Amino acid sequence: MRHVWVDASAGVAGDMLLGALLDAGASLDAVQRAVDAVVAGAVAIEVRTVTRAGMRATKADVRMLVDDPPHRDWRTIQVMLGDAEVPERVRRDALAVFGRLADAEARAHGIPAADVHFHEVGALDSIADVVGVCAALADLEVETLSAGEVALGSGTVRMAHGRIAVPGPAVVELSRGWRVRGDGPGELTTPTGMALVTTLAQACEDLPAMRLETSGSGAGTRDTAGRPNLTRVLVGERTGNPAPARGQTGVVLEANVDDLDPRLWPGVLTALLGAGAQDAWLAPVAMKKGRPAHVLTVLGTPETAPRLRTVVHAQTSTIGVRQTTVEKHALPRTWVDVDVAGQRVGIKVSHDGGRVVRATPEFEDVARAAAQSGRPAVDVLAAATAAAVAAGLEPGVPVPTPASRGVERVGHADHAHGHDHPHPHPHAEGVS
Repeated sequence: MRHVWVDASAGVAGDMLLGALLDAGASLDAVQRAVDAVVAGAVAIEVRTVTRAGMRATKADVRMLVDDPPHRDWRTIQVMLGDAEVPERVRRDALAVFGRLADAEARAHGIPAADVHFHEVGALDSIADVVGVCAALADLEVETLSAGEVALGSGTVRMAHGRIAVPGPAVVELSRGWRVRGDGPGELTTPTGMALVTTLAQACEDLPAMRLETSGSGAGTRDTAGRPNLTRVLVGERTGNPAPARGQTGVVLEANVDDLDPRLWPGVLTALLGAGAQDAWLAPVAMKKGRPAHVLTVLGTPETAPRLRTVVHAQTSTIGVRQTTVEKHALPRTWVDVDVAGQRVGIKVSHDGGRVVRATPEFEDVARAAAQSGRPAVDVLAAATAAAVAAGLEPGVPVPTPASRGVERVGHADHAHGHDHPHPHPHAEGVS
C-alpha cells in the first residue's frame, strides 16, 4: 500500500504540508483545479524554492485574487464543499478535516459547531490549504498515512480573539490522543495543520518500515537560525505492519421517525453526508398501532457522532437517537483513472491479499462526464466499465502498483518542481 509518513517534529501548518506534498511530486495543476472547484477565481497557489536554516524546501504561497475575503461558518463551508465538482475522496477528506476544526473550535469557545465562524481557519488561504492537501494526497494515490510526534511550540501568539497562549485551545483539542511536545518558541503548529494530520492519519507512530520512493519538504514562513522550519513527507510502499485501517471503529446512529413530511428526507440524507457521515439510509417500518414510519440509520465515527446527532435533531422531528459502537472491516481500496469521451472517470479498486476484488466506476464521475459530453449516463457507465476491463482491472489480477499507476496517470507531473515522470507506455484505448 502506498504510504505517506509526515515528519512534524518541527511543527506543521496547512501550507507547510501542502508544500511538502507538492515537493514530493503532487501535481500543482491537480491541486489548483480542486481549489478552483471550491472557491473559483479566488486564490492562486504559487510555489518557490527556499532555504530554511540551510535546508532546501518548497514554499507554497496562496495569493489572493479577491479583496477582503469573508470569514465563513461551518454551514457555508459544508455547502461549498458539497457543491464543488471534486473527486469524492477529496470532498470526503476536506469535509472531515473542517468538521474536526469546527468541533475543536466549538469546544474551545463553548458554542454549537454549526455556529462556528472560523476566522483564520475559514479564510480563503486555509480553505485552499485543506482542499489542496486532500487533492495532493489523492493525486499521489496515497492509501494510508501516519505521522510522528508533533511540535506545538510555546509562548503566546496574537489571533482574531486576542493574544493567547501557545498551544492555542483549538490545537489542544485537536491534539487529544496524539504525541506532542513544546520544543521551541512561538506557534509551531496551527489548527489547520493539526486538523489535517490528526484527521487524515491512521496512526501516530515513528517512521514505519517502508520502501521509500520519494520525499518532500514544505517550508514555513519564518527562517529560524539553527532550526529548519520544515514539514517533511516520506512517500513509499509500506513493508512492515500496516497502519490501522481508518474507520475500524464506527458509530451507528438510529432514529424511528413517523411524523416527517417524506419530501424532506432527501435533504436530510444530503445534510448528514455533508456533515461527514460515511453513509446514511432509510428503511420503511410499521410502528405501534400500525403507523407507517422510517428508520433513519447513519454510519459515522466516534469523532463525527456529536455533529451527526446535532444534524439528526435539527433536520428531523425525532427527540431521541440510539447510538451503537461497531467494529468495521473494510477492504483496502485505491483509484485508477480511465478516459471516457475525453472525460476522466475514477475507478474504485477494492483489493485483498494483493489481488483485485472489485473495480467500480465512481458514479459522480460518470454523471459529470455524461453531462459534459452530452452522452447518456448509462452509456458512460458502460464505457467506463469496459475501459476498466481493458486496463486489466478484473477480479483476481494483481493490484496496480504505485509505479504503474503513476504511468497510467498521464499529465499529473508538476515539472515546475523538477520531478521527472516516465512517459506512458502504449496501453488499451480508453485508459488514461
